[in-house]
Amino acid sequence: MTTEQIKPATSFWVVAILALIWNGMGVAAYLGQVTMGEEALQAMPEEQRNLLQSTPAWATGAFALAVWGGLLGSLLLLMRKKLASMVFIVSFAGIVVQMSHAFFLSNSIEVYGPGGMIMPVMVLAFGAYLIYFSRNAASKGVLQ
Repeated sequence: MTTEQIKPATSFWVVAILALIWNGMGVAAYLGQVTMGEEALQAMPEEQRNLLQSTPAWATGAFALAVWGGLLGSLLLLMRKKLASMVFIVSFAGIVVQMSHAFFLSNSIEVYGPGGMIMPVMVLAFGAYLIYFSRNAASKGVLQ
């Protein structure tokens, strides 16, 4: 039995490239956080510095899983591999763990205010969308 690979629409490539850019920015944010020097840390407002310094290793690890998984999933999407869906699911699990810490176990809402919720909600929404998008593409034969 041969499987016929479907030529993706332009919109597929647009979403895949945007996913790569988005997740690349996530990796940059992660690297910026974990490699932050003492001078940059001291330049932060005290509440933000305390929040960052009190983040447990498991939450930072979840952040790493989320962004590196998202980047790998995006690359797999561009390579039109079905494995992208599974990698996006693992990445989303990292997002959920990381955001659970931010929303429920830390005082990040107090530190950043209600406006500080916009980016985390966008991250959750885009992570969920990439799972949907990659599964849909796989079901249509765009991913092999």
